[in-house]
Amino acid sequence: MQPEEAFAFLKRGAAQIISEDQLRDKIALGRPLRVKLGVDPTTSDIHLGHTVVLRKLRQFQELGHQAILIIGDFTGMIGDPSGRSVTRPQLTHQEVIANAATYREQAFKILDPARTETVCNGDWFRAMSFEDVIRLNSRVTLQQLLQREDFKARIDKQQSIRAHEIQYPIMQGWDSVMVKADVELGGTDQLFNILIGRDFQREEGLPQQVVFLVPILEGLDGSKKMSKSFGNFVAVNESASDMFGKLMSISDELMARYYELLLGRAAPAGMRPLNAKKQFAFEIVQTYHSAAVAQKTLDEWNTRFSNRDLEHANLPAFSVSGLKQHDLVTLVWNAYREAFDLEKSRSEVSRLIKQGSVELDGQKIRDPKAVIKLKSGQILRIDKRHAVRVA
Repeated sequence: MQPEEAFAFLKRGAAQIISEDQLRDKIALGRPLRVKLGVDPTTSDIHLGHTVVLRKLRQFQELGHQAILIIGDFTGMIGDPSGRSVTRPQLTHQEVIANAATYREQAFKILDPARTETVCNGDWFRAMSFEDVIRLNSRVTLQQLLQREDFKARIDKQQSIRAHEIQYPIMQGWDSVMVKADVELGGTDQLFNILIGRDFQREEGLPQQVVFLVPILEGLDGSKKMSKSFGNFVAVNESASDMFGKLMSISDELMARYYELLLGRAAPAGMRPLNAKKQFAFEIVQTYHSAAVAQKTLDEWNTRFSNRDLEHANLPAFSVSGLKQHDLVTLVWNAYREAFDLEKSRSEVSRLIKQGSVELDGQKIRDPKAVIKLKSGQILRIDKRHAVRVA
């Protein structure tokens, strides 16, 4: 692509670029840019929210640029305070490293390994003396750090801010110096941290990185950002059926947002929302599994839900040994745990039953206290995405 074409291609889907002229100038240099993305392996799963920025990084790679994937083995032990109202639980270095191993594998479902340089920020932070840390801290004022919206909100609410948390943006900023980043990618909550990196680069006599922010993806609930801690996520390494089923549960409004952020295009015009949602779920499963698996999952969904032919669907077995006769709440609660490894509260299960979500052999049961006697071969549907066959 010509520089202006490349700029237009990269800008598509961006939330904010500081600055667009600087990005144009860097693209016009005619060399591969070093495009930084830092990830903290605070859990073992990458979810679809993470893929928004990973897909943007892949677009840079497709134009010939070099991805610098920083595994935050040191910053991960602190945990990014961005957008947090409470201090994150601290992880051990061993926990972070174990999570990092799965992160790499999942990230390369999107990134081109041949154009990805992977480094750990512990490589330079471990080498720093306490004197080095003090000198680095002296470059940033406390007033600067406390201007962050999340810290200001905590102060207003008289919530604690731990001293180690204010180190996070300083450490992330220093990462940019160490890898000589031309561009840093992040969600819109990363603006403050990335600007610190620009300041450090200027002080070190380096060209300043471009701040390239992408939107933050809402979770399945359509309100909070997608996060494992909120339970509203779709992991890229979960089963095809769970992935498909979760995506089929989202609202029509959220589906349009997901099309834009996860597929880079608008939802099909004129297509019924249900069919558009199936198409979206199919493409996501195809991306993280395969076309054959996606087709099989779609066929299974149609058999199980669109055609309501649960009798011929491939359902997980639910052993009722010791539970052949019990109240419905207990049966459904156990079905979630044993067949799908999902934790539901009894009040949540009771609410589903009252809403008419639970069926036994096609018959709705709305009384949570109903005592049910199950027989082998019966089909218990526990919500619109989950059903089991009694073993």
